[in-house]
Amino acid sequence: MANEEYFKWAESLLDPAKTWEKPEALADIKIVELATLILGPSLPAYLSELGATVFKVELPGAGDTMRSLTPFAKFFRGCALGWLKEARNKYHLAIDVRVAEGKEIFCELVKRSDVVVENLRAGTMDRWGIGYRQLKEINPGIIYIALNGFGQWGPYLERPSYDAIAQSESGMAWISGFPDKLPMKSGIWLADYFGGLMGAAGVLGALAYRDRTGKGQFIEYSQAENLMRVMDWTWLYQHFTGKGRGRYGNRDVSICPSDIFPCKDQLVAIAAATDQQFKALCQAMNQPQLAADPRYATHVARLREDNAVALLGIIRSWAAQKTFAEVDALACQYGFAADKLATGKDHFSDQHLIKRNFTYTVNDPMYGEIIEEGIAPKLSETPGRIKWAGKPVGFDNEYVLKRFLGMRTDRIQGLKERNVIGKWVDQPPGRRPPEGWDGKTGLILA
Repeated sequence: MANEEYFKWAESLLDPAKTWEKPEALADIKIVELATLILGPSLPAYLSELGATVFKVELPGAGDTMRSLTPFAKFFRGCALGWLKEARNKYHLAIDVRVAEGKEIFCELVKRSDVVVENLRAGTMDRWGIGYRQLKEINPGIIYIALNGFGQWGPYLERPSYDAIAQSESGMAWISGFPDKLPMKSGIWLADYFGGLMGAAGVLGALAYRDRTGKGQFIEYSQAENLMRVMDWTWLYQHFTGKGRGRYGNRDVSICPSDIFPCKDQLVAIAAATDQQFKALCQAMNQPQLAADPRYATHVARLREDNAVALLGIIRSWAAQKTFAEVDALACQYGFAADKLATGKDHFSDQHLIKRNFTYTVNDPMYGEIIEEGIAPKLSETPGRIKWAGKPVGFDNEYVLKRFLGMRTDRIQGLKERNVIGKWVDQPPGRRPPEGWDGKTGLILA
């Protein structure tokens, strides 16, 4: 194999077995999070993987709404499937920030921290007296990011937003799906997760600026605007042609061929972006004459509507006579792109993902062994890691208040008694657990 020496070097440099021997990139950064669901919590979750210390603050009681949002099942110990991932690596506190003592504790955390993350309705934190305008007075270097659907000002200010709303408002849902069907939103909470990722990029930029100047700043983030930013050629197409972008199903109208085709046994994605790759595909199909046909010889020619439809029909007929294994072998032999439509089940046994430690096993002190998605950016000198999954409401109250704020036990006890801080309470001794509860996993089957 070409460049075999390089591949061995890269594997050795990024060897997952060496992760825990190396330092963390953001080990000196502390983040205070007062956020709910996915858009806000995913941002510090990304940064926690790179070593940031994250204080997850929830109101006492049920805590983050995300704790109860799990399809088909819920976790008995106050944690749901969608919750565990975005709660990873965080310290969990339950503080009523709406009362004076709770507000005081929150401010003490902010004094000692670098970043505040919130995704409440615009103006809520300010109304509670812990918004950026108040917090910058006690910590001028604080970086404060407010994430929500439509931003902190404008005509849509009072509208609530969720992932489906952002996908609709941005126009992403409109261009997704097949021409003769209803528009479709993404099957994942794309606006939330991608929003958290771009919010993290904004925070890192602000940290770099603070390193140079010592100044903190306020960051405002609109969920819908962020999706508009990544809709490739949609806006420019509207600008130059006056035409709205349509829906094209799985076909890519900027690359031909690029589509999803049925094989004998499953679905396969096939793409050939360059003329060289297209020639290779034609050879694999045993139809080399297609590469010389004026309708298909160049990429520009292949993109013309009639030509594209005809060519995709030819490939569809060919793929229908093959198994995925046969298409995959030909792709590897000739050099065009092809892969099956993988499922979550496929990922658990995918040797590529296992080898790269992306099929990540977390030995969590509360839930035992959990297999999660691993870390995507693999840093050679400061690799990311998952230390633990999510914890119950207020699980780390005493630890954080003592270690990071230096509080005495008697004061913490007083805060508990006055309901300023709270904590999830485990199943009382002698009480029967709910019907359907699996004592090993903590899962209640629906």
